[in-house]
Amino acid sequence: MPAKTEFPLVFEQLKSILQPFVPKLTITADTKEIYSLEGPYSKKWKRNLFFGSAQIKKNYVSFYLMPVYMYPDLLKNISPELKKRMQGKSCFNFKNIEPDVFKELTGLAKKSYKHFIKENGQ
Repeated sequence: MPAKTEFPLVFEQLKSILQPFVPKLTITADTKEIYSLEGPYSKKWKRNLFFGSAQIKKNYVSFYLMPVYMYPDLLKNISPELKKRMQGKSCFNFKNIEPDVFKELTGLAKKSYKHFIKENGQ
C-alpha cells in the first residue's frame, strides 16, 4: 500500500490536469489539499456551475469532474482501469500516480471542458 506521503504528489498531478482550464473557469479553492474550479454563470441553471476539483482525503486523493455527471455520454469509452477508480458518478480516487490513467483522465477532462463550455453558452 502506498504511503500517504505520496498524496501531495498525486494531488499536484491531478491539479495540473485542471489548471489549463483557468482562463475560462474560476479558481474557488487553491490550498495544499484542495484545488477547485467553477464555470461562469449559467443562464440554463441560473448559477455558477462546479466544474472539477482535486482534493486530498484521509485514504486517497479524489478528482471530481462534474461534466461527466451532467453529460454521462462522456464516460462511454473510458478504460476499465479508469472506470475502477470511479466512486459515484463524478469522482475518481487515487492512492498513487498512474501515468497511463492520468493521461486518459487528462483527455477526459479536456473533452469535458469543451462540452461544459459549449453547453453553458460560453
